[in-house]
Amino acid sequence: MKEILYLEIPTPNTESVCTWLQDKFKPETGEKHITPDGFRLKFTSTNAKNDELNEFSVFVWSVQRTTYLKLFRVGNPPKNDEKLLIKQLETELRQQFPYQYPEPPEIDLSQQLIFEALAPHYPLTTKYFQKMPNGEYDLQRVYWWEKRWREGVRNPKTPKQVIFSAQDSSSNSKPKYDLIYVGGALGVIHAAVMARLGYQVLLIERLPFGRMNREWNISRSELQSLIDLGLFSKAEVESLIAREYKDGFHKFFDANNPPIAKAPILHTPTVLNVALDAEKLLRACGEKLRQAGGEIWDETEFIRADIAPQNVQVKTVHLPTKSERIATGRLLVDAMGTASPIAWQLNGGRAFDSVCPTVGAVIDGGFEPDVWDANYGDVLNSHGDISRGRQLIWELFPGGGNELTFYLFHYHQVNPKNPGSLLEMYEDFFTILPEYRRCDLDKLVWKKPTFGYIPGHFSARSRDRKVAYDRLISIGDAASLQSPLVFTGFGSLVRNLSRLTDLLNTALKHDLLQIKHLNQIRAYQSNISVTWLFSKGMMVPTDKHLPPQRINSILNTFFGLLASEPTAVADTFIKDRADWWTFTRLALKAARTNPKLLLWILDFITFNEVIRWMVSYLNFTILALISGLLGWVPRFSRWIQPWLEPRYPGLWMWLLALSYALTDGLGQPQTPGHRLVQVKSPV
Repeated sequence: MKEILYLEIPTPNTESVCTWLQDKFKPETGEKHITPDGFRLKFTSTNAKNDELNEFSVFVWSVQRTTYLKLFRVGNPPKNDEKLLIKQLETELRQQFPYQYPEPPEIDLSQQLIFEALAPHYPLTTKYFQKMPNGEYDLQRVYWWEKRWREGVRNPKTPKQVIFSAQDSSSNSKPKYDLIYVGGALGVIHAAVMARLGYQVLLIERLPFGRMNREWNISRSELQSLIDLGLFSKAEVESLIAREYKDGFHKFFDANNPPIAKAPILHTPTVLNVALDAEKLLRACGEKLRQAGGEIWDETEFIRADIAPQNVQVKTVHLPTKSERIATGRLLVDAMGTASPIAWQLNGGRAFDSVCPTVGAVIDGGFEPDVWDANYGDVLNSHGDISRGRQLIWELFPGGGNELTFYLFHYHQVNPKNPGSLLEMYEDFFTILPEYRRCDLDKLVWKKPTFGYIPGHFSARSRDRKVAYDRLISIGDAASLQSPLVFTGFGSLVRNLSRLTDLLNTALKHDLLQIKHLNQIRAYQSNISVTWLFSKGMMVPTDKHLPPQRINSILNTFFGLLASEPTAVADTFIKDRADWWTFTRLALKAARTNPKLLLWILDFITFNEVIRWMVSYLNFTILALISGLLGWVPRFSRWIQPWLEPRYPGLWMWLLALSYALTDGLGQPQTPGHRLVQVKSPV
């Protein structure tokens, strides 16, 4: 018996596929016999051994809310008939069961509850959101986010205008605030640091402040930046840690992979092994912000910003009262994440290249004691192959007490026909969670959902994405930086917090708030820009059918390679700290270990993208060489700062940005040998 065909059929209705195979599919040769899960195609033997079994066996099964089919050869059926059957079977299946990209229904919440509106389309999602304490509000938030994301993807060249230039003198009044942050999740961390430096800060948040629809995991070494910047003491950081566990696992399904693409578990004991209480962290940052004289306007939605030569005026609506609120500041900071209308306007037709639609939940018990040990995390895991055009990946992080946080996500190419759906993903989540980790969903104690769109931008150069305008700058997910493994704005923001706040502090001190100066304040890393090809190899192009095991084969090849290296190599790679030599050595080793890897990746990319990646790698190489030659610049810049900064602030800012580009920009952050100097706000 030999397997000769393996297909994924993108429908959760496996029974309809089986019925079609049995009743509708008409093989051009052979004698068809129905089986419980498909059919057998028998051929009469023409040799002396009349009892020899010569047939093809076709069967289907369901996992991950989709359907899979395999075709086996038994004995020696005719070769020509084999080729004919494979071609006929694949062609007719693709015609009968094409990709479907369901749209969320249009609903009117003034006429019905969100649960009633969505139950016919997403029955499990509505059932289990009703078991969560704020389920109705959170499901409305999921629906709102998906609708807003889809609108942005489908109208990228004509996004809603929210940034306007104002030239009239009436708008040139003295601003009340130095900094106005819009977006209170990642924004409040950055805002709290700047407020403690003496700036007058306003934070605007659409949700009730302190609410979070994600949990955050990080490592102790990365948390250190919050201490180095003076935001928290060591004791305060300890109070924010919900759990620290022993090890984290990376393992991808390889039952259908060729031997060269099977891999052992990769252990990363110091990657994402610290689970933070995200809402406690937000509240603590909010308290630090207020103690430093800052303000928070929550349940307030950003409407527009009018930018004048001397200030920026921000118009908002207080949602509970529907009243307009206006604030004037020196600089607007966009921290609204993927749904940011500012990011869409600035970048037009190329706001994002990729996205991770992510769903999940926090539970507070309900698993049997032997299902999962809370001393361990599941950093990246797949329990099946490509499912309806997506390679689904799980994360599992233990929290405080009996809490477990689950994420289900996939890497996705942004496409107007197929933007990526949170609601469809949630229906997958509640269907296949028991496949991933044995459980009874009705016995789990549901605490809250976790969801969002996490974007990526494939940068070839540091300036090929707009993150700034006069008196405006984007940070976090709104800046859409690419981190293919630890794919989250929180990790990127914390790793680059010292860099961003130092540069922003310099710009504010010297009133360098035009686009030419603000464009230098970005967390771009050339060592990450070359890894976009890796994440591209985890995204199934819209409408394209690939061998179902293909992405798992690519992932196992690379993670198997990391597993064969010292632990520190995987640690630095996953934390975006790999230098040029480490990256180049691993890439060459992967190509040598599995030469098919290069051919597999060509299934996902075009020739133009190959050229684009080569440009990224060339830039990385050049910057690495420059860093080697100019390694003295960071130390020199600090030495000359007392003389240069007061005399030539613009030149000093350029030199400071260059210093960070040669260190942090290559994944080698500067050792915090200085603290940001507290300033007196000019406001």
